[in-house]
Amino acid sequence: MSDPDPIEAYGALKVIRIGNSLGVVLPREIIADLGVEKGDRLYLTRSPEGYRVTKTDPEFERRVALAKRIISKRHNALRALSK
Repeated sequence: MSDPDPIEAYGALKVIRIGNSLGVVLPREIIADLGVEKGDRLYLTRSPEGYRVTKTDPEFERRVALAKRIISKRHNALRALSK
């Protein structure tokens, strides 16, 4: 996925009715940038700038980052335990 200019705008998205819910249709370029297909999940998170839509689960990313910090900090103990 390419990193767009932080203030690059993709235009307005129209809110439409989808069954009993409301939704938006993402432009083809955004779908391609996200690398998503029909049936994939997207994650909506609040950020200081507004909202973010991502393909990856931010909670999972947070846990992986935490695990990497623990592994880095406790490398010797983990190596000893693995023997």
